[in-house]
Amino acid sequence: MEYRVEQLAELANVRVDTIRFYQGKGLIPAPERRGRVAVYRDEHLARLRRVRSLLEEGFSLAQIARLLDRPDREAQSGTGAAREAGREAGAAPELLEALLEQRMGGHTWSAAELASESGVPEPLIAAVVRAGLMEPVRIDGEERFNEADLEMARAALAILGQGFPLDELLNLAVHHAGHVNEVADRGIDLFDDHVRKQPDARAEEIAEAFRRLLPHVTRLVALHFQRTLVGRALERLQQGGESAALQEALAATESLKLEVAWR
Repeated sequence: MEYRVEQLAELANVRVDTIRFYQGKGLIPAPERRGRVAVYRDEHLARLRRVRSLLEEGFSLAQIARLLDRPDREAQSGTGAAREAGREAGAAPELLEALLEQRMGGHTWSAAELASESGVPEPLIAAVVRAGLMEPVRIDGEERFNEADLEMARAALAILGQGFPLDELLNLAVHHAGHVNEVADRGIDLFDDHVRKQPDARAEEIAEAFRRLLPHVTRLVALHFQRTLVGRALERLQQGGESAALQEALAATESLKLEVAWR
């Protein structure tokens, strides 16, 4: 069937502006143009409903854009394209389940509950969310935070307790997050190219590979960051001629053991 944008919005129970916003983000294909009239079809409605469903499950728009992406580069290759499309469609539910499982974990907290549990004031949690350092998910119309958010809040409170200025710490965290997003995107591309988009990969194997690799990747990144941080700090002490502080730092790092747990 064919729909005008107002009809599509009514069927999907969204506003016209929302459809245009999703379209601008590449989540919905562009409509056919007949003069000044934009014509949408059933595939637009299906995609729009899929986007809304993923949002309700807790995925961000950026994540949804990646999950809904379909490889176009092999679209000209006949039977290969059909096999790829079928494998992609089959892989989606299992991988989505694995992603959502890692995104949410077990118990969740509201902002007020997170503040009470972590000791971090609720206005500070709101500031962290606005800065993009935490991404709560919306469940039954309420923003909820997961176990990783709780651990992050507790860690941030411990750092603040050492007297670091809040504004400078937030700026540093935002700067770090920007680089993490870039590295994460490249990591996802590697997973896609070497696991998810392999011709013979099965849906359950893709999801299992994700679950198996995630804790190893997490530990690798955390250990590398710790080693770099300690190494750079030692270099500064050495260059500054602070021999006593250097000896104390070396002694401390000898017994330092990073624990990275992934629930």
